[in-house]
Amino acid sequence: MFAVTEPSAQSRVIAFGENALICDSCTESGPAVVFDLERIRVMHSSGLGMLVGASAAIRKSDLRLVLASIPEKVQSLLSMTRLSKVFDARLTVEEALQIQ
Repeated sequence: MFAVTEPSAQSRVIAFGENALICDSCTESGPAVVFDLERIRVMHSSGLGMLVGASAAIRKSDLRLVLASIPEKVQSLLSMTRLSKVFDARLTVEEALQIQ
């Protein structure tokens, strides 16, 4: 399951649970979409594929994707696959919202 919050008119935060899917409506927000990954325990190749697909869809809409609160295991996977160079990442959701 995921939860969507809109802390400002220019942003939307999507918080993911263990087995969450990226929602199709995430590209309807303001200039930034923040994915809060704090509750993700494990990510496999299918999860990476969903992040890459979401990133492409968000960029096509002239929006910015920011990953926030990335757990150590997920960060390690992003680093191993070199996707850490592709995604904009911040330590907290609050920090991600400030860079807009």
